[in-house]
Amino acid sequence: MTDRVLRLLRTRPDLAAIAAFVFNFDVARTHHVEEVHLASGASLEPIAGDDTGGTYFLCGGAAVLYASSEGDAVLVGDSVTDAVEALVRLPWYCEDLSGDLDEERIRAAVDAADEEAREEFAPELHSQRAALLTGLGLPDRPLTELLAMRESAAARTEPDHLLLNSHELLAYQLTDSASRRPPLSDIVLGPGRDALARFRAGEPGMPEKVVADAVLRAGVIRAAQYDRQDGDLPLLRLLLERETAERSEWFAERGIAAMLVALRGQEEDLPLVRAATDGRAVGGRGAPDWARTVDAERHGRDPATESPFTWIELARRQGRTEHARVALIRLLDDTGPDADRLGALSEALERIGDHAQAARAQSCYLSLQNTDWDRAGSAYALARLERRKGDLDAARRALERSRTAVTGSGRDETVAQWHRRGLGRMITEQHLELVLAAAEAGDSTLARETMTHAEVLLSTIAKQSAKALSELSTRAKWAVAALDGRQG
Repeated sequence: MTDRVLRLLRTRPDLAAIAAFVFNFDVARTHHVEEVHLASGASLEPIAGDDTGGTYFLCGGAAVLYASSEGDAVLVGDSVTDAVEALVRLPWYCEDLSGDLDEERIRAAVDAADEEAREEFAPELHSQRAALLTGLGLPDRPLTELLAMRESAAARTEPDHLLLNSHELLAYQLTDSASRRPPLSDIVLGPGRDALARFRAGEPGMPEKVVADAVLRAGVIRAAQYDRQDGDLPLLRLLLERETAERSEWFAERGIAAMLVALRGQEEDLPLVRAATDGRAVGGRGAPDWARTVDAERHGRDPATESPFTWIELARRQGRTEHARVALIRLLDDTGPDADRLGALSEALERIGDHAQAARAQSCYLSLQNTDWDRAGSAYALARLERRKGDLDAARRALERSRTAVTGSGRDETVAQWHRRGLGRMITEQHLELVLAAAEAGDSTLARETMTHAEVLLSTIAKQSAKALSELSTRAKWAVAALDGRQG
């Protein structure tokens, strides 16, 4: 349903003219300087522009995001009504307004700016503002409330309203007002800190609640790492027992819990600590010494010293996918020719299902590989990501690079016997997957060409690998045959 204020501006030329000239919200300007989209995938509709080339977008049918022509963006309101009221009553030419000002000082600043605007370009400003406010039926809120709403919106630009250049997938920068937000570590540590505080306050049932929830356990262990109290030992023992018993893939928290328990130096805890660390913490004074060493070398008490991937992964586990996505895209934008970082980013982006950004990271990673073996493996992974994001031609090109690396005349010793190793199976599998994707898309040329390469690979790789791919191979052959049948 169209916002009432937006509908009025689109149907009342008199009101639209005032909004455009004096307050720089022109519903006739809806062309942005480049193609953009939201990282979250939510809908994005240009609804107005200003005379600097900036554009106002309606996000998800409700909130309003402003993007400048210089590559920064900020959320300006939770609705068109909120955004337009702020633009009209706290106009663009009134600068240096901040939330620490009271109503009287804000009004004085606006009045002074209005006086200057009337002298320079808008002599009828007062009557035009009144006509627009009345015509649009905008509320008469205190200016302090309006400014607080605007600043609150700006601080909530991320994670849900991260704007990307659609061609390069680079993120728009936050404005100064939008950058005032807590670090990701504070956001993901919040539930753990809250649960730890409730345990310390003696809330009944909290130990059992924490122990039963693997994600909450991780948050509480992390929270206890940075805020250590002797009274936490009973809870830490319970958490360590469960982490040791479950032996999940999230081993980092188990190590931290073992360290925190071992630091207390209680002899009765030694068997549990030894079990949790596979015997690395030894008897006597060994366990506390081990814990102090590990603490100094790997952990400490400052969240800022942790790898950003720690908080990104915890965000993902907590279901905060957009927080994780934003952090990963920002990291990727800031990462230079660092193969290790790019590889980690590609894997993390794939885990949250952002195959387009993962492919961007993987493409950069591939460009840094120095051996045929590494190039082949990286290109195979890129092909998988390009296919999953829907760019089948890019997947074809990546597979061609992978084949060239292992079968070309210039291959190096690292790929000797590639066809008998796991790499051969993975490359072949991606060819078959691309055949199926191309057939589903109706691209018969790509499907047939890729199947031809796949058949050569199937005859080249180890028999055991070819056998493991037999079902997939049969499906691919039938998909190509079906295409040929439809064409016939």
